[in-house]
Amino acid sequence: MPSRPSSQPAPPARRFPYGAAVTVAELDRDPHPLLARLRAHEPVSWLPALECWLVTSHDLAVRVMRDAASFTVDDPRFSTARLLGPSMLSLDGREHTRHRDPFARAFRPAVTRERFTAFVEAEAARLVTALAPAGRAELRGDLAGPLAVAVVAEALGLDGVDAATVRSWYGEFVDGVSAITAGQEPPPGAAVAYDRLRAAVREVVDASPAGSPLASAAHRNPDRGEGAARGGGLTEAEVVANAAVLMFGGIDTTEGMITNAVLHLLEDPARLALVQADPEGLLPGAIEESLRLEPSASVVDRYATRDLDLGGAPVREGDLVRVSIAGANRDPAVFADPDRFDPRRENVSEHLAFAHGPHFCFGAPLARLEARAALTALLTRLPELRLDPSREAPVRGLVFRKPPHLHVLWGTPPGTSDM
Repeated sequence: MPSRPSSQPAPPARRFPYGAAVTVAELDRDPHPLLARLRAHEPVSWLPALECWLVTSHDLAVRVMRDAASFTVDDPRFSTARLLGPSMLSLDGREHTRHRDPFARAFRPAVTRERFTAFVEAEAARLVTALAPAGRAELRGDLAGPLAVAVVAEALGLDGVDAATVRSWYGEFVDGVSAITAGQEPPPGAAVAYDRLRAAVREVVDASPAGSPLASAAHRNPDRGEGAARGGGLTEAEVVANAAVLMFGGIDTTEGMITNAVLHLLEDPARLALVQADPEGLLPGAIEESLRLEPSASVVDRYATRDLDLGGAPVREGDLVRVSIAGANRDPAVFADPDRFDPRRENVSEHLAFAHGPHFCFGAPLARLEARAALTALLTRLPELRLDPSREAPVRGLVFRKPPHLHVLWGTPPGTSDM
């Protein structure tokens, strides 16, 4: 984990006894009871186990993510920047805008609906139809992951790269970031994946396919020098770094979002029946409620740019301030009965699963489209869909939360008959 600057002493444990008792294992396994205690007693708490401040209340989470001047991602300890170079994920201010805008334009809600709806719905239907004869599947690996990878490849214009290759690159980047976060050197596979992604990006840029955000961000501009972009002013290395971070957002978190939403529906037959009775009216709300209860990206990191008081906590310049999206999303000050799944919850849109402020995820409309297409295909094409009772599906993860596997069955259950 990124550490507190060595010149600054950690706050005394007696000031933050709840945070001092936190373990990484508890956060990984089932953080919600712990987050509730922290939110009630220490909404900004120092966690020695992670060497960071953890923010668990909704209002303070919004404050941190909105105030890029005081809480920045632009820090040399930021893991993706160390692995891939500067990108929209690790920059603030004008540089963040310069990196983000060429890509964000391609994912505006209206553009997303027009460009991707038919593709996403057809791909979800294709994947589910292929699964149907088997009567069983592991949905994270057989549906959620392949759908997310196919959509990212389509969105970036990587037509000549098969889905398995894209997923292998993404896996190497995840391993590299995880190693850096743990204080280790990234495995050599990350560098190999980067070189292969760079070659693929170069092919896309040279071909200049219509609608590719990679091409629009990286066309050469003689007035700015041989590596710069006419539209976004990005060099080739910057385009590659942003393509890699789009894989993080477009693959891992979307895969987790779909998997978690399926689990939330199937773990309660009454809940499933309610949504099935009115899918047009309740499925969108069910997806949002799943995002609120178990966001697939459960924390975001910022670094304090100055000494300040944050909810009574003495944050110092350079401190890592980690916002618990999972904690903020169950804040009873915002969400009544926050641990209950309610697809009719009126203010569910106030959840922070896609972050907030200048780093709000511009891929949110596409991720929602994928989740709705996947769930619609499952619920309409696989009768009697249910969890496999012999295979547990616990949600796990310190940062990215989802079940490692989600085994399901469909068809008439054994021991029943059509009377």
